[in-house]
Amino acid sequence: MNTLIEKKFDINAPIDLVWKSLANPEEIVGCVPGASITEKIDDRNYKGAVVTKFGPIKAAYAGDIEIVELDEANKKMVLKGRGLDSKGKGSADMIMNGTLTESDGTTHVTFSMDITIVGMLAQFGSRLINDVSDQLLNQFVKNFQAQLTTADASPAAEGAKLATTPGAPADASSSTAEETRTNPAPTAEKATTPPPKEDDNALDAGSLAGTVLKSLFNTLIDFIRSLLGGKKAK
Repeated sequence: MNTLIEKKFDINAPIDLVWKSLANPEEIVGCVPGASITEKIDDRNYKGAVVTKFGPIKAAYAGDIEIVELDEANKKMVLKGRGLDSKGKGSADMIMNGTLTESDGTTHVTFSMDITIVGMLAQFGSRLINDVSDQLLNQFVKNFQAQLTTADASPAAEGAKLATTPGAPADASSSTAEETRTNPAPTAEKATTPPPKEDDNALDAGSLAGTVLKSLFNTLIDFIRSLLGGKKAK
């Protein structure tokens, strides 16, 4: 089964900040429900995994991600991905084209995904794939916006904390610099997030289950109406 998914969404952040995050798979993967980067091959190739849950039904996919093109000047990217079901029940291939534009401080993201699905998932049809992609996109945008807001607020919050520290010397910058030279603080290792538990790394089962049931119901209505010669349900 082949389907084309085209989506648009807005992010309330400068385009350079949005591009920096979207162009970094290791940074953006935390915003994708159920997804993780398992290995970095090089700057353009990664291995990843996705865990999905629909009520009691669970599926796990392992795959490869390739950054085909990153055009920072024009804010365009092309990604290619391939995933295999861990139980050998199917596979999915994807080519994604994304473009960023900006107006009045808001970044507009437009992308299309050409997806080819083989196996069990293909039996549900393109309606289900599109409905579930809408649900995942809503979760992703919410997570991504929160991540950018936190990153943007951290430097300001740290500066405010230093400025309001009781007993701080009048010339805080010079005193701090002097103290750093005489008593350098130990360098902290880069923090790493421990791998999530299997259940924690799954998609939002409740909301996705509702999406699946709605999609299947609409498909059934379409089928019945086609038999009766009626119009398709919207």
